[in-house]
Amino acid sequence: MGQYFYFLMYFILKYVLAWIAYVNSLDTRLGESTWRWTYDYQVVGERDYSDLDDKDFVRLRRKKNKLVTIMYSIFLIMFVSFMSWLSKLLIFLLN
Repeated sequence: MGQYFYFLMYFILKYVLAWIAYVNSLDTRLGESTWRWTYDYQVVGERDYSDLDDKDFVRLRRKKNKLVTIMYSIFLIMFVSFMSWLSKLLIFLLN
């Protein structure tokens, strides 16, 4: 059952990575990095003032930041579940 979960998470991760690459290709100012957030200094409860300057770019930047957050969340879920599986395997082998 666990291997199906890992395959599902892997395919979801590949899908999110493809979306990040697509969003990066829409504007050269976003850069080519898949692993880092773009610079977006948001204030809690207020809109980003740079939205007034370049709405399309700011919305693209926010979309990329959400995708990168989803990507890191998937990594965290995969890591925790793999460590759980590995600990169960070690307990089985050492008993």
